[in-house]
Amino acid sequence: MSDKRNPDHLLSAAECADRLGLTVRALRVYEDRGLIAPRRTEKNWRLYGGAEIARLTEILALKRLGLSLTRITVLLAGAAPDLGQTLTIQQSALIDLRDRVEHSLSLIGAALEKIGSGEAVSINELTTLAKETRMTDLSPDAVEWRRYEQSRPRREVPFDPEKHGALVGDFQLDNGDVLTIRLRENGLSAQLAGQSAVDIYPEADDAFFYRVVTAQLTFERDESGRPVRVVLHQHGHALTAKRIEETTARALADGLEKRVKEKIPFPNSETLLRRIIAEHQRGMPDYEAMIAPLAALAQQQIKMIKAEFDRLGPLRSLTFKGVMQDGGWDVYDARFENGTLECGFTLAADGKFSGIYFRPGL
Repeated sequence: MSDKRNPDHLLSAAECADRLGLTVRALRVYEDRGLIAPRRTEKNWRLYGGAEIARLTEILALKRLGLSLTRITVLLAGAAPDLGQTLTIQQSALIDLRDRVEHSLSLIGAALEKIGSGEAVSINELTTLAKETRMTDLSPDAVEWRRYEQSRPRREVPFDPEKHGALVGDFQLDNGDVLTIRLRENGLSAQLAGQSAVDIYPEADDAFFYRVVTAQLTFERDESGRPVRVVLHQHGHALTAKRIEETTARALADGLEKRVKEKIPFPNSETLLRRIIAEHQRGMPDYEAMIAPLAALAQQQIKMIKAEFDRLGPLRSLTFKGVMQDGGWDVYDARFENGTLECGFTLAADGKFSGIYFRPGL
């Protein structure tokens, strides 16, 4: 037997609106904005197929992430529907929300057990509860729509030596890293301290994008037209870098080089790492002590990390190994009752943790 059904079943406007929970008027608005282009019958009735449904799914997802219709129109202009990307982002948002709710419920459950057994809940535990169980903190929408925008296809424009050449200089990011913008043949490159230079490509006078990673740079100028800041857009977050003098950038690079060569850790380095480990062993990291991108990543991975620390058991010793050239991370060997880890962290200019990692020791 053969299946003669049309694989792209077409819906009328009323059927499409009913199935998606929209109104026919909303479909007309989206059409007027150029977001969808339904097919027409001989009598000029609108028909909606797979491509239109995919685009409507994108629109609804972005509206749930808080974007205005004007912003959605700009974001999707000229882009083909990408249902896979939309569903991946929705999946990521829902998983993140689920994990954060489960974490908050575990904190509340632990506090209730204490109260039920007649124990007092400490001030530290109460402040953690207040901080970790705020429902406003559970919404990943802002991060997700930025991630969506950052992942859209970029369109390169011709390089203008006069306009774009003025962007050359050194900028210090919120996390303390120095980003250096240099001229290359017919373009610009960007280099983070301790890493290789990477080509970047213009999409506007003050906006560039990477091709090797999903990231963009936007530059901000003062009244005289001099670039004074650059924003790195990546992983749904935005890190701002202020322009610094070349002498300052060189001093920071020399300071890092000295730390690496002479194995000089951050002040109170071991105490900081012990605190990090203890917090993760309890499953209660201090997210306020981390820059925003790191805090978001830590929240996603807390269950996995907590399970590993449960397996490893109590901490027995820490041994400082040195400082990494790439990023100035303090690196330690951590010995536990049931195994070892290599642990590292680095700090932002304001003292917050800008990077933390744990990986199996040798």
